[in-house]
Amino acid sequence: MRASRSLLLVSLVATSLTLAAGAPPGAVFGEARQAVFSQKPFLGISGDEFRDVAAEWLDDAKKAILHGKNDLEKWYHQGKEYIKQDNLLYEYVTHPEFQTYDLRVTEPKLCDSNVKQYSGYLDIAEDKHLFFWFFESRNAPADAPLILWLNGGPGCSSSTGLLFELGPCAVANEGRNVTSNPYSWNNNANIIFLDQPVNVGYSYADDGTSVNNSPVAGKDVYAFLELFLNRYPQYSKAPFHIAAESYGGTYAPNIANIIFKANQELLVAPKPKVKHINLSSVILANGLTDPYIQHASVVDWACEGPYAVYDDPHGPQCEALRAKVPTCQRLVKACYNFNSRFTCVPALAYCNSQLFGPLMQLGLNPYDVRRTCNNDDGPLCYKQMQWIDTWMNEPSNKAALGVNPSRTFESCNMAVNQAFALAGDGAHNSAILLPELINSGVRLLVYAGNADMMCNYMGNERWVELLDTQFTSEFTQAKSLPWITAETGRSAGTVRSAGGRGFGAGNVTFVTVHEAGHMVPYDQPEAALDLITRWIQDIPLSTN
Repeated sequence: MRASRSLLLVSLVATSLTLAAGAPPGAVFGEARQAVFSQKPFLGISGDEFRDVAAEWLDDAKKAILHGKNDLEKWYHQGKEYIKQDNLLYEYVTHPEFQTYDLRVTEPKLCDSNVKQYSGYLDIAEDKHLFFWFFESRNAPADAPLILWLNGGPGCSSSTGLLFELGPCAVANEGRNVTSNPYSWNNNANIIFLDQPVNVGYSYADDGTSVNNSPVAGKDVYAFLELFLNRYPQYSKAPFHIAAESYGGTYAPNIANIIFKANQELLVAPKPKVKHINLSSVILANGLTDPYIQHASVVDWACEGPYAVYDDPHGPQCEALRAKVPTCQRLVKACYNFNSRFTCVPALAYCNSQLFGPLMQLGLNPYDVRRTCNNDDGPLCYKQMQWIDTWMNEPSNKAALGVNPSRTFESCNMAVNQAFALAGDGAHNSAILLPELINSGVRLLVYAGNADMMCNYMGNERWVELLDTQFTSEFTQAKSLPWITAETGRSAGTVRSAGGRGFGAGNVTFVTVHEAGHMVPYDQPEAALDLITRWIQDIPLSTN
């Protein structure tokens, strides 16, 4: 059984399939599964039939409003524009400065009915559609900051973060229901979960095509934020934080850079209808950001880390891995220098197969090596991923969220994953986008669980230390201090920080989370909530 599991994991790595966060991002071998957004029938019912009966799951008030309306018909009511699409009701939101984008919004009461929610789609040029789900803060939403949460992959839905890690509810009972999460990040923040790029989660493209690089995906996210904040200006003045996991370590710097540049343009040429987004920080969770440094750390983590997977750091397995590092770095450096798929794809292929490939054969959960993978856990080593698919494919849940019930949800889409891999996107240096932002006051938090093999904490700390900012010298000299949670006084890890003059959480901060894997909020929910709450409130993480 272990041999077959190992082969399966190698196959997944070879095609760059990742979890909520992303495994070896961008490997290019093997066959990708077909994209799942082709209007597959659900329970033997065709898409057309489902559109006819979608209203079955709507409440009586919405049924009454839609009665007699034609599909795609628009109308005004009490100063708002509405649209009927796929037999579902949406508020229709446009923006004069973003004419190729619009929002379709509904107000679900799933997951946490005690807070205000919005969900629906950003429509891009009429053929691409990004799904979002917003939750107000459980406490003082009018004064709470705004967080955008992104999962990685590339190709994995943010619903993984929502239903498995840090959202208001957690999937349970094999996907038949959800339970309240007392450690949800919306305890003290308004939070948006966004499925991007297109063809991820509920997001889809009418022609099936997909975005294949982070800069293009970032432009769509910026447009979404402008439409959302223009429609809901009560959230537009709050500090805004981009939080992203795994391959999100590549996404988030690109998105932050686009927002930063747009804000600069507004200072020179203000536009009344375009919001200045109050970009406060970038939060990277077990991310892939600087592959040159991070890939080289794989050997150190696997051979000498707190959860070393090889007994002898100087044994043949470790020496064999060390021998591969120079070639990996040489190829990644070529990608950095020339930035083309002809240099970046070979770098991904070599580093993933030669450094990560042997580790996949150990039969361990690559996202948390304290665990093994059993057949019952599914191909991604967490059975909850299958539960999420079950819950998100329940027709009544789809209708409540403004999703066509005939659309099939899958937590991770291999076609998107392979598209990014074949563009070489995962070999780029996203860290280079951050210094200008940091020097202008945007704060950076990088955290990593120390049991994660895919985007290990050693590599993450090293690239942060080498980041060329006005805080570099201070961070280099900073010692790791104990991080004690405020609620229970438990030791949760260590923190290194620069900036803040001892009165805040820092301008450049790195946190190692103990006894946690790739998905820290799942493994250490209390600690993760303590971390995010203190960070967004700019409270020091260590009292030493």
